[in-house]
Amino acid sequence: MNTAPGPIRAVPTNIITGFLGVGKTSAILHLLKHKPEEERWAVLVNEFGEIGVDGSLFEGQHERDQGVFIREVPGGCMCCASGLPMQIALNQLLARAQPDRLLIEPAGLGHPVEVLQVLSADHYRDVLALQKILTLVDARKLADPRYTQHETFNQQISIADIVIGNKRDLYQPGDEERLTEYTRIHASAETPTVLTEHGIIDIDLLRGPTRSLQTGETHHHAHKPAERLSEAPIPDCGYLKAHNRGEGYESIGWRFSPEHSFNHDKLLAFLKGIDADRVKAVFITDSGVFGYNATSDALTETPLEDCPESRIEIIGTRLSDSLETELMSCLSDR
Repeated sequence: MNTAPGPIRAVPTNIITGFLGVGKTSAILHLLKHKPEEERWAVLVNEFGEIGVDGSLFEGQHERDQGVFIREVPGGCMCCASGLPMQIALNQLLARAQPDRLLIEPAGLGHPVEVLQVLSADHYRDVLALQKILTLVDARKLADPRYTQHETFNQQISIADIVIGNKRDLYQPGDEERLTEYTRIHASAETPTVLTEHGIIDIDLLRGPTRSLQTGETHHHAHKPAERLSEAPIPDCGYLKAHNRGEGYESIGWRFSPEHSFNHDKLLAFLKGIDADRVKAVFITDSGVFGYNATSDALTETPLEDCPESRIEIIGTRLSDSLETELMSCLSDR
């Protein structure tokens, strides 16, 4: 166990990847709840949106005195700009946490091959010990060309040491077999598939070296310089709004001053009515502080110990122009 500042050596490191809404956050939360009590774990999480919500969701359920340390890289794929945003965040996280294990969650639309290349560069050769790459897949999506024809979706499977078929409880006959065959074609015949539900992953699946250090061709992509809107001061109007586009999707997000509270019932109705691929949020409401996680399957509400401010990120292919008006109507002081 790393207990004192000093040289950081051979930290077991796992990439946990998967497309939008497949359950990566739930899987990592499950793993954190079952980590060895005496160990310190660090999580570097990337989000497609500019606002950054995952850090608040994680921290609202895990305190540092529980040995869990979180760092976010919002604003698209964290491997952009030659990996600089990722390297800065990773270096800061390692120095602060001195972890016994590092989990890295690329954005659902991020490129895990390039993330792996950053982690396997000379600078990290002695610092990180790259272990199993876990890719979560919802086997039902294999019938949807928006997924099977998406380069990132297939790249996530090709890089996997283990493919996790999540949401098994929602599968139809034949889905499991399609997942096994798709993995054989896009990864290899040796890549195992493990079925689960609700992101429940055995901690032992993290252990062991990755086979994916030879990653082949990279996907070079442009990305605007990060504006760090997740940390920018909130203007006098009391909220900050941000957009992002890429990989065929768009995101829209808001941050609200902590003085603003939301009507819980109105907020819940608003969240249930959003037509989007993915919604993540943390809200200060008149009934307490809650985290929200929504996919096409369900909306979940989780009580949080605290959060410094309300945040929401919505991702989809065609988002409604009325979202801001509907959200603002949920404020308790309006």
